[in-house]
Amino acid sequence: MSPRDPIGDDAPRAQFDFTTISARERYKLMIGAIIPRPIALVTTIDETGRHNAAPFSFFNCLSADPPILAIGVENNPDMSFKDTAQNIRMTEVFTVNIVSFAMAEAMHVCGAKYPRGEDELKAAGLTAAPGVKVASPWIREAPAAFECRRHVTLELGKSRQIILGEILYAHFRDGLVDDKLHVDPAGVDAIARLGGDTCATIRDRFDMLTPKL
Repeated sequence: MSPRDPIGDDAPRAQFDFTTISARERYKLMIGAIIPRPIALVTTIDETGRHNAAPFSFFNCLSADPPILAIGVENNPDMSFKDTAQNIRMTEVFTVNIVSFAMAEAMHVCGAKYPRGEDELKAAGLTAAPGVKVASPWIREAPAAFECRRHVTLELGKSRQIILGEILYAHFRDGLVDDKLHVDPAGVDAIARLGGDTCATIRDRFDMLTPKL
């Protein structure tokens, strides 16, 4: 057996041709294996200033110079834009709020299907604070929040958009960042998505130093 594969390199493997299986089948295999995925609770406003909040686990940071993060937003079944995508298209801004364990239930409330214009933050008992650089609010209960300006939107067929945002301003809860700009992961206490409805915390951690050749 290889130390890289505890069941052995020669063990039988389930194999899938992604060019022949359905989108739903591809989705299930991807979200079950590409784990854990951080959760962005994205806050936006529409053209009239109404708040919207929705969670996305197709999310991550891509670059520090320029500071770019990405969210993947699926369209509605009729291929119309969801509120998040529509609001970003119209206002060019959004805010990514990191979801802590303490916010897990509130995040789940925000993920329900509300009529357009309904304030998910109010329904979830979360507090909207005015943005400093952008019009969209940030969430006071979040351990960290990143105000973003839309950088570019990638249209992936007709079903999904990848929205890249340039971070303009960041909010961190007091005490999370030290004088060397190290962020305390225990203080953030972020949760992540696994497959299906399962989530996880980051409380079990270990260090691995990068090898020096």
